[in-house]
Amino acid sequence: MAGRVAIVTGGARGIGGASAIEFASRGADVVIGDILPREKAAETIGKIEALGRRVAYLESDVREQNANVALVDAAVQQFGRVDYVLCNAGSGLRRPFVELEAADARRIFDIIFWAGYYLSQAAAKRMIEQGGGGSIVFISSVHSVRGYANAVAYNAAKAAVNHMARTIALELAPHKIRANWIEPGWIDTPGERILFGDKMVDEGGQHLLWGRLGKPEEIGQGVAYLCEADYVTGYGLRIDGGYTLPRPS
Repeated sequence: MAGRVAIVTGGARGIGGASAIEFASRGADVVIGDILPREKAAETIGKIEALGRRVAYLESDVREQNANVALVDAAVQQFGRVDYVLCNAGSGLRRPFVELEAADARRIFDIIFWAGYYLSQAAAKRMIEQGGGGSIVFISSVHSVRGYANAVAYNAAKAAVNHMARTIALELAPHKIRANWIEPGWIDTPGERILFGDKMVDEGGQHLLWGRLGKPEEIGQGVAYLCEADYVTGYGLRIDGGYTLPRPS
């Protein structure tokens, strides 16, 4: 990835942070967009710079279209191009369907579906203009293929991301721009610990098929693979430690 430039949303920490570091470890410069202030991303930024790569950090609310356009503009202005895009920004919500307010459901779609739509569209336009192809990766979820209770908005938004990626892959193939998605299982991220609490996260892995939660770095490796795999497009890579498999009797 030497000489390439990656954009990562939700890249301050967690899956996004690990993916940004993985990009840098393979030679790419990185633009990170996250709603968190820069000091919350200090560890991620420090690791990228320690690898000898350049990093730009924009405090961004990617629910807004202009914020996503600004990320693409920053990549071009500071580093000259856009090659890889990771649409990772997300938020969880657990609430019974009959109690879920429409405004809360829309908020989930804004951060998961629309943020990815805005960024992938802005980046694709730039990739087409500069030529040479590119790669767009979305962070989806195993929730996109299984209907977990009390998560109707999250489930539906992630399923919509999958189908968006398939369609983008079809339309952008003539430009050699690939679109894929990753379906993580239960990953040990700061967001999961906020949503479920440390106790549930620490103990929950013992009950999974693989005996532990996944690591953000393992998702980052999958992201890098999809960005480098020239013959892979319109594909969903499930990295879940067997989470969706039937359990042995």
